[in-house]
Amino acid sequence: MYKPEPIDTSDVILDEEILRLSELLAKNTHEVWSQGRIDDGWTFGEKRDDEKKLHPDLKEYELLSEEEKDYDRRTALETLKLIIKLGYEIKKK
Repeated sequence: MYKPEPIDTSDVILDEEILRLSELLAKNTHEVWSQGRIDDGWTFGEKRDDEKKLHPDLKEYELLSEEEKDYDRRTALETLKLIIKLGYEIKKK
């Protein structure tokens, strides 16, 4: 059975600039997901329906519930933390 073993990033502290970047990454994560769904023929629907390819989250990031935004935020934050944990620096030009 598959047992996920993500790298522990709990010791990585992100500064305010990187935290602002994480929100931009979260929004872009949603945009990429949405574009992929749309490219596959999905459209917005009040309730998810896999047969009809309807999904309630096919809307602007700003209109998502905080719970849905948090899904994308966790992905963005963990990606940024892992980059730093692996020894890379993130600097704005």
